[in-house]
Amino acid sequence: MTQSWARHDMDFLGGRRLRRMRRTPWSRALVRETTLSPADLIWPLFLIEGQNERSGVRTMPGVERLSVDLAVEAAREAAREGIPALALFPNTAADLRTEGAEEAWNPDNLTNRAIRAIKDAVPEIGLIADVALDPYTSHGHDGVMAGDTVLNDETVALLCRQALAQAEAGADIVAPSDMMDGRVGAIRAALDEAGHEHVAIMAYAAKFASAFYGPFREAVGSGARLRGDKRTYQLDYANAEEALREVELDLAEGADMVMVKPGMPYLDIVRQVRDSFNVPVFAYQVSGEYAMIAMAGEAGAIDRQAAMMESLFAFKRAGAKGVLTYFALETARILNR
Repeated sequence: MTQSWARHDMDFLGGRRLRRMRRTPWSRALVRETTLSPADLIWPLFLIEGQNERSGVRTMPGVERLSVDLAVEAAREAAREGIPALALFPNTAADLRTEGAEEAWNPDNLTNRAIRAIKDAVPEIGLIADVALDPYTSHGHDGVMAGDTVLNDETVALLCRQALAQAEAGADIVAPSDMMDGRVGAIRAALDEAGHEHVAIMAYAAKFASAFYGPFREAVGSGARLRGDKRTYQLDYANAEEALREVELDLAEGADMVMVKPGMPYLDIVRQVRDSFNVPVFAYQVSGEYAMIAMAGEAGAIDRQAAMMESLFAFKRAGAKGVLTYFALETARILNR
């Protein structure tokens, strides 16, 4: 009876057995729909002052803040492994953080010194500079404030100054992550007017107010300073249509590429953006996502490497052109083996 029913099922399926192509590694590789290469990865680096200085991030096992000279060495290693770009994030000294974030457009601030040093040593690697004021404000917000209100237009004017300083230092891409209205268009106009029309803009277009940013804020030293939260300017995580409106506006203002942040909790947004707009879409596998995989791996709850690779393939499968991930170097080494 069992064999009879089995034969009936195979007749119904027309003899098709989808497991045939799953039998061996070579056959699985032959029909694999999604690919991942080092060229799909952007490596975020945290910067600190000093010489030959590195310091671990307590909530991000395996991630370190690096002084500029060590960031140059990291850039060399990234280039050797085929990683096309780095994203730079400074941990600014406490005495340089002010209400007005003046250090953000200092030509010799930590980020701009790192840009120049890396470009001198590893000119072939792309450099992405974060445009936001939170690493430089004493209150931890992405813009300047009046009382408890983050001021939009006043902040945009300062972001233009910051982006110009980064472009003049040699940044290839400026990446406004602040979520102020109108900042992409203002930055594009400022760059073009100053002769930096070749500098691209990667807009953090769909950046959600998220619980997954905690380790990042520790890494750059802004978390303990943050007054309140960022829900008046970052997206409500319940909203998908609003995210698409943000992307549409940023593209209309001149963004060359857009980003969804965080990553895995928002794969549906990545897919919707990819299907709705014919532009490169990137996703940021943020610090909290990294921490969950790394810490669960340390605890023996999951296989770190397997979970890492599965998560990165998920971004590509959802339609991301590339991924900003703290796993970038580790992943590139595996892919290059």
